[in-house]
Amino acid sequence: MPDNANTPAALQDENQLIAERREKLRALRAVQAGGGGVAFPNHFKPAHQAAQLHLAHGAATAEALQAEPVDVSVAGRVMLKRVMGKASFVTLQDGSLGEAGGRIQLYVTRDAVGDDLYAAFKHWDLGDIVGAQGTLMKTRTGELSVKTTQLRLLTKSLRPLPDKFHGLANQEQKYRQRYVDLITDEQARTRFTARSKTVSGLREFMVRHGFLEVETPMLHPIPGGANARPFVTQHNALEQQMYLRIAPELYLKRLIVGGFERVFEINRSFRNEGISVRHNPEFTMLEFYAAYWNYLDVMDFTETLVREMALQATGALQLNYQGRAVDLAQPFARLSIREAIFQYTEAGAHVDDAAWLVSALKKLGLTQEKDRLSARSLASLQVLYFQETVEDKLWQPTFIVEHPTEISPLARANDARPEVTERFELYITGRELSNGFSELNDAEDQAARFHAQVAAKDGGDDEAMFFDHDFVRALEYGMPPTGGCGVGIDRLMMLLTDSPAIRDVILFPALRRES
Repeated sequence: MPDNANTPAALQDENQLIAERREKLRALRAVQAGGGGVAFPNHFKPAHQAAQLHLAHGAATAEALQAEPVDVSVAGRVMLKRVMGKASFVTLQDGSLGEAGGRIQLYVTRDAVGDDLYAAFKHWDLGDIVGAQGTLMKTRTGELSVKTTQLRLLTKSLRPLPDKFHGLANQEQKYRQRYVDLITDEQARTRFTARSKTVSGLREFMVRHGFLEVETPMLHPIPGGANARPFVTQHNALEQQMYLRIAPELYLKRLIVGGFERVFEINRSFRNEGISVRHNPEFTMLEFYAAYWNYLDVMDFTETLVREMALQATGALQLNYQGRAVDLAQPFARLSIREAIFQYTEAGAHVDDAAWLVSALKKLGLTQEKDRLSARSLASLQVLYFQETVEDKLWQPTFIVEHPTEISPLARANDARPEVTERFELYITGRELSNGFSELNDAEDQAARFHAQVAAKDGGDDEAMFFDHDFVRALEYGMPPTGGCGVGIDRLMMLLTDSPAIRDVILFPALRRES
């Protein structure tokens, strides 16, 4: 709809059009009832799609199609319509994608379909769904078309489509009415088709590398696997509080304990947090674990995975994201948090000065009360300063390593430097794409880390973890050395489809309730 689609005049015009279409449907029902038919038939079965026909016959000449007629049956939504006396042209759009955008033209004449049907057809509207049978032909301008001999209205559209040249102009309407966005925007259909193919490609990639796909619970009695605020619900039959999962991690590692040495899951996780261009409370992750791998193995594997998905989705490793180049062909950079601060800021030696970091963070808008700056350790302040000053500068693929142990409660500490963990985060185009580490498999160490998290939660940290006794019990049976990683599918698709916001790659993103 145009930008002024919600003005009183525009709404009045739309309501008038809807009323007129409802009247047409009422008349159609009356005619069909008298003739023993139905207004919305469901027996028509199209045998062909537009993209398939253009691919197979688009290069054929008019003479060849006339000499050897090709019978076809198609169905789709009326997107354009030109009525010209005894002959008309209709553009149908189906679910296929191709150079023609899933569209094919119908050539409809009164002589071919009959006087009564042609008279009724002239009153059909843009957006109606129709089925047609006929033979292929080429128009004088060379457009592949269906010379229609049978035509049937399958579904009456009661609401007018947006302006045919602009589609939905209001971005929120695109998210709120994704069904209309998909009808009117070929790029939207292409983007979500690419997402589907990429997820399928991820599954194939994981299976090819010996991973077993599994499904773990999405309702958890104890939320765990990440530092995040969960959604809370109530299970009536069990009479207990439950949580939508914030990550599948602890269940997947239980499977490693059980003897499945390589597992992965692609599914939803939920975090009761803010909404932004890179955050949606419901999101999709690939999470995988491999016994006898460490974080270096996982980094190598993740780098390979990202490259292969880019090749599948775009056919290239040199991408363009929002006007800037992204090079996936070169080895991904690897920097510690301190090294990244040195490289991308002017902090210099102050990186190890807690008082200086507190002052710098205050200047960036953080507060003592909300962010508890004075209570933070040097390592925690460095991470916070990194997040505030460096993250958005990491445009080219970069692994950030050596995360402090105190903020990594599920990761294995480095043997030589126990104050940091064998953990990484992958950044591309200034945002985190994945998080992985050598898994902590020492049950007693894990219990101590959970206790520290509980203390943090008691101190006011809403995102600190709960103590998961069963997970500790699982580790007490023994988990082999293991590496694991979570990859944000939505953020990966933002990169691969050049989409500026996470809502652009989620079919139905979270929105405020309509007023």
